[in-house]
Amino acid sequence: MGVTPWEVSGNIDYEKLIKEFGTSGITPALRARVERNAGESNVMLRRGYFFSHRDLDLVMDDYEKGRGFYLYTGRGPSGPMHIGHLIPLVFTRWLQERFKVNLYIEITDDEKFLCRREEGWEDIGKHAEQNIRDIAAVGFDPDRTFIFRDSEYIGNVYPMLLKIAKKVNFSTVKAVFGFTNETNIGFIFYPAYQIMPTLFEKKRCLIPAAIDQDPYWRVQRDIAESLGHQKTAAIHSKFLSPLQGAEGKMSSSVRESAIWLDDDEKTVRKKIMKYAFSGGRSTLEEHRRLGADLSVDVPFQWLSVLFEPDDVELKRIAGEYGSGRMLTGEVKEILAGKVNEFLEGHRARREKADVKKYMRTGKLAKEMWNKRFE
Repeated sequence: MGVTPWEVSGNIDYEKLIKEFGTSGITPALRARVERNAGESNVMLRRGYFFSHRDLDLVMDDYEKGRGFYLYTGRGPSGPMHIGHLIPLVFTRWLQERFKVNLYIEITDDEKFLCRREEGWEDIGKHAEQNIRDIAAVGFDPDRTFIFRDSEYIGNVYPMLLKIAKKVNFSTVKAVFGFTNETNIGFIFYPAYQIMPTLFEKKRCLIPAAIDQDPYWRVQRDIAESLGHQKTAAIHSKFLSPLQGAEGKMSSSVRESAIWLDDDEKTVRKKIMKYAFSGGRSTLEEHRRLGADLSVDVPFQWLSVLFEPDDVELKRIAGEYGSGRMLTGEVKEILAGKVNEFLEGHRARREKADVKKYMRTGKLAKEMWNKRFE
């Protein structure tokens, strides 16, 4: 198992990650508290897709005492987005809707240029434009959301970036991120920028993201109070399994492992039917006798994460498929229909998305362009 901000491999043991990263598991009591304050349940929270946290209990304290909090997440524009990239953003939208809070979305064009030797600056720019439109299509509140590219916003934050960078020595980032003598100096400086949005407001920041991004927040939590800010909180998601099996996470470099946001209905169905790893048995007789192994079945796992939000219906599928009465092909057909419905809605919103409002003309965006972080 290997989990870093840039690479995830092997069979992921999430309980082991909690211990290694020094985070806390989300208990039933804490989950119930979040949902009580939100006024409704969330499918990804109640089914454990978001499973780990740092100081989520303190975020709830702040909310209950009227101090509030804000959200921050981001996207590294390394290429087109697949469905695994979008799912944590859907959860972030739910948090914003239910708690009525500001959200900052960092597009790390600088980081991707520095860490991807094969990509030129123009290529990164094209990916960023496409990614921003897909992010806007998630449906965030345009007056409470600011989407910004690092390369464009750096003039507003550079003095504070220097203060952050001055607090972090090379031995720390070397230990946390594994930097070597071959790491370019731009990449070594970059963590200061990823920390920067956690200081945008005096309120506590909550970061919804996959757990591979947690090393950045460990560094932030070491220096935040010395800069007059609170340690950031985080809520961590698991990784959406690639189509071919449960190891690692969906990869942008393996086209067949993912459902891309631009995949048409026919392509989605073909990929799921051909590539989605099945927990069904090798023969019909064996399947009828033993039933599917749901723990390794990718179509069932995808339905569990998001695509079948109805608990009663998911339980019915689990019972039928796990007993062998339902076949693999039937479950794959259900998933293909759900994914295509999801993508159809996303593409319709993408066509109408007002990107400029999120980046320049919305209420929060205008406030942020008028600010200078000293």
